Amino acid sequence: MSELATKAREWLEAQGFAVRDEALWHEALTHGSTDEAIDYQRLEFLGDRVLGLAVAEWLYRNSNGAEGKLALRLNALVSKGSCAKVARSMGASEHIRLGKQARDDGAANSENVLGDIMEALLGASFLESGFDATREVILRLWADALDAASGEKKHPKSALQEWAAGNQRRPPKYELVERSGPDHKARFTVRVSVHKVGETEATANSKQEAETEAARKFMEQYG
Repeated sequence: MSELATKAREWLEAQGFAVRDEALWHEALTHGSTDEAIDYQRLEFLGDRVLGLAVAEWLYRNSNGAEGKLALRLNALVSKGSCAKVARSMGASEHIRLGKQARDDGAANSENVLGDIMEALLGASFLESGFDATREVILRLWADALDAASGEKKHPKSALQEWAAGNQRRPPKYELVERSGPDHKARFTVRVSVHKVGETEATANSKQEAETEAARKFMEQYG
C-alpha cells in the first residue's frame, strides 16, 4: 500500500478533502514520469466528469442562458487552464510526485500537469466522499470563476478576453466602424468580434467607452 506523505495529507485536508484511503490520494498526486506502476490518469478521467457535472448543474440552476451559451460557459469553467489556475492557487505544485527529469523540466508548474492533477484530486474525492461532498469542494474552489462566469463582476473587456481564451477561441478583435460629430462632441461606433462566434457593436462618446460597451453586449449575447 502506498503511503501519503504527512505534509501532503495535511495540505489536502486543509483544502477540504476527506482523506481516508491514502493509496488513492497517493495515486492522484503521482505523475507518469515516476517509476511507479500507477499514476493519476484514471482518476483524472473520473474527476473530469465529476467537475463537468457539478459545474453544469450550477450553471443550470444559476443561469437562464440557452443551451449553446451554457455549453460555452461550461467549456471555459472546466478547461485545462481553469483547472490549472485552481490547482496553482491551492499550492499543488509542491505536492506533485514527479520523476527527476520531469521535475527538472518544470512539469510541476506545467498547465497541463496542474490541470490533470486537479481533476485527479476531484476523482479521488468522488470515490472517497461521493458526489455531494465533492461538489461542495468544487463550488468553493471555483467560486471566483463561477461568480465571474457571466462577466458581470469584471471589466467587460477583461471578461471577454478570458472567456475567449477559456473557450479556445481567437482573441476578440475590436474595429472602429464609424466616427461622427464634431471634435468636441464626437461619437464612436466600435465592433467587437470573436472568430466563428459572433459580433456586436456599440456607440459611445469615446472609443474606449464604445469598446467596453461592445464587449459587455457580446458577453450578454454569447457569453
